[in-house]
Amino acid sequence: MQLDLFSISGNNSIQNIKLDELFEAYYNCRKNKRNTINALAFEIDYEKNLVQLYNDINDRTYKIGQSMAFIVNKPVKREIFAADFRDRIVHHWLISKLNPIFEKEFINDSYACRVGKGTHFGIARVDGFIKSCSKNYTIDCYVLKLDVLGFFMHINRIHLWEKVHAFIKLKYKQNDIDLIIEICRKIIFNDSAKNCFIKGHKSDWNGLPINKSLFHSPVDCGLPIGNLTSQVFANFYMNSFDHFVKSTLNIRYYGRYVDDFVIIHTDKNYLVKIQKEILNFLQIKLHLTLHPKKIYLQHFSKGVKFLGTYIKPYRIYIAKRTKGNFYNAIKNQNDVVRLNKPSKNEINYFLSVMNSYLGIMKHYDTFKLRKRMVFKNISGWWLNYASLKGGIAKFVLKIRPVKKNQRNANSKQAPAQIILR
Repeated sequence: MQLDLFSISGNNSIQNIKLDELFEAYYNCRKNKRNTINALAFEIDYEKNLVQLYNDINDRTYKIGQSMAFIVNKPVKREIFAADFRDRIVHHWLISKLNPIFEKEFINDSYACRVGKGTHFGIARVDGFIKSCSKNYTIDCYVLKLDVLGFFMHINRIHLWEKVHAFIKLKYKQNDIDLIIEICRKIIFNDSAKNCFIKGHKSDWNGLPINKSLFHSPVDCGLPIGNLTSQVFANFYMNSFDHFVKSTLNIRYYGRYVDDFVIIHTDKNYLVKIQKEILNFLQIKLHLTLHPKKIYLQHFSKGVKFLGTYIKPYRIYIAKRTKGNFYNAIKNQNDVVRLNKPSKNEINYFLSVMNSYLGIMKHYDTFKLRKRMVFKNISGWWLNYASLKGGIAKFVLKIRPVKKNQRNANSKQAPAQIILR
């Protein structure tokens, strides 16, 4: 039976989703997606749409919608499945319920998709591991870096479901446990590759390795890259491996970001030996395997590439790929102002692109690089619209106050206006 706005408060079933939780999930979901077509369509009448979603979930008639599949080429070529905005709200709600119990199980050095973690935290931790293990670079230690082959595409959904279901039954103590389990099952077993539409052209997939496409995943395998639930469930899937490395292999210096992990140890032979144990655990316990071409074992003085940086003693550099992508982004933006005056949207996009790279680079030893890239490569025309602040750390719009004779007579002071020359 459908509920209207006046009857919602009367539904007090302990197994049902709460409307205020759904609204909170909606507000969290729209923060970074508010300008997408799906988000705008939902927002036109968001209260009615949220009530309908509320009814569908509580009536147990909720069905996952169609995803949008497309290819991104930066920083690397990758297949993305963007869930419908309505489903993203459900994802945010679900993860808000599960994260408290997941976080109690995760090790400190799992960095992806966690509050207070992320790439900068992970890079700093690995840098600190090397410094600590080598006793401030005074004794030998070695860095082993490994990568899982086609990670998201080879996550076994049946195995994931069994682990998630058992864990929730054991650890989750709220009254809506049955609803949580049901939504988890629907999300895990939803085959996005069979329920999607293609954005762009099929030729966009040319050059993408088969093991990086959900369309070529083994039967009952694969989670779509692009969903919040996929990222968190992937962390949960690898959690047993994290504890295996830390406890069974007794590794002190270990960190992982999704499928990319680093181990530091003073004994090179031990790092060679444990590779077979790691491979066996991944294959037997998680149905995964190591990427045979991405095994790196070197003395710490040689440095190690990790999360877009190159970590060396006393210094952290930006990886060549990041520098190349920044250069290409500058070239593309210069083409915008080569013949025409940029629009306001184009100026805002310029700021967004430049500041995303500068925001990453400012954390590391890149001042000279930023100075060279900005002053030698960015077209001088852009400086008509934007200026630098914070030591080549950020571009901001150029503004100037409105002249006194242009001010409204009823206002003491008019706000600054953006002048687009």
